[in-house]
Amino acid sequence: MTGVDALAGDPRDLRDDPQVGDFELGEVPSAREIRRFTARAARARAGVGAGSLLTELYTVSVSVVLSVLIVMGIVQQLGAGLPDGPPTAQPGGLSLPVLVATILLAALGALLSTAGRLGPVGAEGAQAAWWLPLPVDRRGLLRPAAVRVPLAAALAGGVVVVVLEAGLLERRDGELVRAGVLGAAVAALVVLVAAVAQSRGVPRRRTALAGDLLLVAAPVLAALVALSGRTPTELPSVTWAAVAAVIALVGVLAVVVDRRLAVLPGRTLREGGSVATHAVGAVVSLDSRELGRALSGGVAAASRRRTSRLSTVRGPMTALVTADLVVLRRSLRHVVQIVVAAGLPVLATVVPQLAGPVGILVTVLLGGWMMSSASAEGSRWAEMAPVIDRLLPLGDRTVRRLRMVVPGLVALVWSVVVFTAVGRWAGATQDWLLLGVSAAPVWAAAAVRAAYRPAPRWDKPLISTPAGALPMGVMQVIARGPDLVAFCLLPVWVAMALGTVTTIMVIGQVWMSVIAVMIASSTAEKGWMERMLEEQDQRKAGAA
Repeated sequence: MTGVDALAGDPRDLRDDPQVGDFELGEVPSAREIRRFTARAARARAGVGAGSLLTELYTVSVSVVLSVLIVMGIVQQLGAGLPDGPPTAQPGGLSLPVLVATILLAALGALLSTAGRLGPVGAEGAQAAWWLPLPVDRRGLLRPAAVRVPLAAALAGGVVVVVLEAGLLERRDGELVRAGVLGAAVAALVVLVAAVAQSRGVPRRRTALAGDLLLVAAPVLAALVALSGRTPTELPSVTWAAVAAVIALVGVLAVVVDRRLAVLPGRTLREGGSVATHAVGAVVSLDSRELGRALSGGVAAASRRRTSRLSTVRGPMTALVTADLVVLRRSLRHVVQIVVAAGLPVLATVVPQLAGPVGILVTVLLGGWMMSSASAEGSRWAEMAPVIDRLLPLGDRTVRRLRMVVPGLVALVWSVVVFTAVGRWAGATQDWLLLGVSAAPVWAAAAVRAAYRPAPRWDKPLISTPAGALPMGVMQVIARGPDLVAFCLLPVWVAMALGTVTTIMVIGQVWMSVIAVMIASSTAEKGWMERMLEEQDQRKAGAA
């Protein structure tokens, strides 16, 4: 029977007797055989043996275990150093268990948002080009990719829950084991829910939006509990029956996802694989800018129903500032980060165990850097594609200073909210508010300095660290931006440590803000010491 005859009859006959050419056709391999063939080909081209693989696994395992032990030790010391809470809940206050529940709820929102942006099931570029057109069962090809993300989420979720429960709530033995297993199961459950939504054709943007809303709901619920004055003093203990029920639900969803792998559209798989590859490359390169671009650009809307009138544009300077403002307004993930960043220090001031100099300082540092990083989205995109920067008739230093306008405005609003709460905690709201407002330019300067930092040079000699081998100078590049926060906010840190604000602190903070803006305005990528050494070498060469 010819192909034309087959088309006229049952289409399945064409698959049974394909007319490809005058060649002998063998049996179509199974999906498992194709995966094994691809793996063997990749290993053959990698140029490394089993010894190298075992060494890498050993190094990664040791690094992860050491990192977890270090974090757990810090959290346990923090928990042991915290004072006991009041015997009865104070009006307007929060208990430590409620704070832990808030953190876990926010973590679930962040996990759902990340899973939605990643797919979570995807096929990388080479796999998508090779595997998806093959006449084999797609379930067998995609099964490892569908298992990888829930398994990674389960491991991370279990570790986070164990660290928080053991460090802050001092749970031990069987209770801690049940909490860890439940945390791992819930984390896997969240990723599987995102996978089911993906198989149902739900856009990744909507799944990410649901995660962002859950992330915002965490500080809002905590604020409502604080305002109600009815904060529970402990979290309910988890039973093995509840853990088993969640694990059973995970198994059911895993079966559902596995059965629906065959109907996943190729376009969705390619998009998810592209975002995942981009994100993994950014993490391996220690480049937080690329990680943000991967997570934000992957779910950006291709078209919008409404276009901005850009009525604030009056010239090149206002055009640059307006562009930054539009980029931030259209990036919902960063707006959510700013809201959460404002909630962290405010919540710390109403938790009796954290309302001390150390707790306030740590939460202001974490929240401030989260806010600062989220507000500089325009600078990060401009660093990758400086089209607007080069088209506008503006100097390099002027561009850098204009890029600080939007982060500065966001930092100003954040400072008013946060330092009002800190001022109420310290009993001098006006003084703390003045200090916080004078420190806002430092946050903006640090964000722009971090956004325009040069890429790390991976060709330099390696140095051994507890997290593995790193090229020399990488940490110096990564520290560009946080170094301004550490040194140019010294008056703020000293004021928090002492619990009071003086006039000399405010004046010193104003001068430090001016220095931070001048440093961030510089376009020199090399450090001061490197430039001095180069000038010295040039003078020696000229004298010779």
